[in-house]
Amino acid sequence: MDKKLLNMLLILVVVLAIFALAVFLVGNVFGVTSFQTDKATVFLRFGFVVLGALIAFAVYLATRENKAWEIGTRQVVWMAIGAALYAVFSWLFNGTVFLVPSISQVAIRPAIAIPMFFGYAFGPVVGFFSGAVGNMFGDALTGFGLSPQWSIANGLIGFIAGLPALFADKKKSLNLVLIIGGVLALLAAGLYFINPTISNLNYFNPVDDSFGTTQITLLAGGGAILIGLILVLIVRFAFGKNIDIATAVTWAMLGNVLGIGFAAISDIWINGYSPAAAVVGEFLPAAGPNLIFAAILVPLLVVAYAAVQRQSGR
Repeated sequence: MDKKLLNMLLILVVVLAIFALAVFLVGNVFGVTSFQTDKATVFLRFGFVVLGALIAFAVYLATRENKAWEIGTRQVVWMAIGAALYAVFSWLFNGTVFLVPSISQVAIRPAIAIPMFFGYAFGPVVGFFSGAVGNMFGDALTGFGLSPQWSIANGLIGFIAGLPALFADKKKSLNLVLIIGGVLALLAAGLYFINPTISNLNYFNPVDDSFGTTQITLLAGGGAILIGLILVLIVRFAFGKNIDIATAVTWAMLGNVLGIGFAAISDIWINGYSPAAAVVGEFLPAAGPNLIFAAILVPLLVVAYAAVQRQSGR
């Protein structure tokens, strides 16, 4: 068997095994609260985990001859570091004070820049592992319980952010990626203005002792993702001569839109949300802040990493 194929399969199996052990053994058998998920939908959630892994594997199969899929000791080390950093920083920012108005537990996550950067700097497989495993353990540390389909979606964010490694000339992909990500973001924002009355189920109203009596705000609904898109456009063209910054931010945008979109759409079946509720109530509150952090923090990480490389003579 081809070594790259074997290594790719091994990484995917390891990720799925970690998820299975966390959800079924630690969460359901041993009853550790922070690792538990809804028992009624656990198999459906895990089905979307498998689907996310298959999407990554399909991209690999389509481009399997590319050197971007080579996995060695260096990549494994970066996977572990990326997952650990993402877990810890996710935990630090996932307290209730950072909750975003939504129909589920959506938190502000500046740490999302970690799998985005690790994917871009070290390849799609590193980004996938860092995002998926890091998010799962970050959720467990926070104590909210696990949403495995959202964790694999975070893996897809890092995975897509690493896909520029497939291109010999990174400039060729930028405009198309920017257009696709931008159009999808605009369409989602437009859906908010068509459906502005989705309830904010994170808000507790002490007057009538109930949740969901207020609407999702304009900023959380359509505003944040539009601000993020504007910032991405500014970075893309202001740093057009710095191909690393422009590419990292542009692909991070696409990864964020597609990854969070995958998670939100899965909840149409898992939680019974309508398509409008899934997009307006979950996708926009999560993807909007993520896009802002991608535009601000990913360039800083790229610059810092380039400085370290120069100092080390690489």
